[in-house]
Amino acid sequence: MLGLAPALAASTGVTGSLGAVAYGLAAIGPGVGIGLIFGSAIQAMARQPEATGRITQYMWIGFALTEALALIGLVVPFIFGA
Repeated sequence: MLGLAPALAASTGVTGSLGAVAYGLAAIGPGVGIGLIFGSAIQAMARQPEATGRITQYMWIGFALTEALALIGLVVPFIFGA
């Protein structure tokens, strides 16, 4: 079963960098996550305007951690692709 994917790729003429495909798939999760973070922060600020400072602080921390996942997804194909 493990040897099926390379054989199938060779028979269909698929060429290119699997690292690019892996990064494309890895970017989907953080992209959705960042959208959820900012959307939820906007809703929270609209519900409690007095907590805007604290919400903004946690929003940026969440954004940084989520973006770190995208950067890891960018680096991993280069590390393990060689």
